[in-house]
Amino acid sequence: QVQLVESGGGLVQAGGSLRLSCAASGTIFRNDAAGWYRQAPGEQRDLVAFITSGGSITYAGSVKGRFTISRDNAKNTVYLEMNNLKPEDTAVYYCYVRGSLRYWGQGTQVTVSS
Repeated sequence: QVQLVESGGGLVQAGGSLRLSCAASGTIFRNDAAGWYRQAPGEQRDLVAFITSGGSITYAGSVKGRFTISRDNAKNTVYLEMNNLKPEDTAVYYCYVRGSLRYWGQGTQVTVSS
């Protein structure tokens, strides 16, 4: 059974940084696309960043230049480094993995204070 375990969320002041991690099990991770989505209260779940198995990366315009997605296939893990955080980045962040099927992590809260 595929499991995605997220970590790294928390409370940070505006301008600070956080690093999210998502460890996958039960899937051949190196063959999978992976990414991060986020959902603020009352809003839709939107793409933050995405990386394919071949290393092609897509960012939402709102985070481009501030966030960096990366993956370590040896650790079956995808990361999201978030720098210069803003209050509008506050949301639940969800890891996403697409292999034969599509899977979601449990979500981790990121709160950015003014």
